[in-house]
Amino acid sequence: MQTVELLCDPPFDRAVRTVWQRLADAGVDSLADNPHPGHRPHLTLAACARMPAGATERLDELLAEALPLTVRLTGLLSFAARSRRRVLSWAVVPTVELVQLHQRVWEVLDGAGEPSPHYIPGRWSPHLGLTRRLTPEDVTLAHTALGRHPDLTGTFTAARSFDSGTQLTRPLGAVDGTPG
Repeated sequence: MQTVELLCDPPFDRAVRTVWQRLADAGVDSLADNPHPGHRPHLTLAACARMPAGATERLDELLAEALPLTVRLTGLLSFAARSRRRVLSWAVVPTVELVQLHQRVWEVLDGAGEPSPHYIPGRWSPHLGLTRRLTPEDVTLAHTALGRHPDLTGTFTAARSFDSGTQLTRPLGAVDGTPG
């Protein structure tokens, strides 16, 4: 799969990593434990098996214009994973700007191979991941560890694409070598 992801500015990144660590310290399998060197807090806008020809260049232009983008995180979302397991995420408030950017990304990706149905417009729930696959008991433990989970405002200042086949990332939003 290839993704289009928005990346947090340093203070926003630290705030999300603090929550990851709080969960890990409580014994929850959080994303703090992800060993991939490129893993970091992000918002996935799209995922597909293959991007259409020329999409990367058009995404560079689109994201260079759209960033920075300030968002608010609020509340926890729980998504079904394999069997009875769940994944816990921090909900991103879908502002007009964010929803329009998401739609424009998918316009660029028109004709993409095997688009993930979870990320297409009308089905997408914007979120930042907090945990890996949890048992129902671990979901309870996570809620206990987080207590009343506060809202957080932060800014996405960069973007990238991640290729799950090669495990490599590519910056997006750079026009003439200058990040967006």
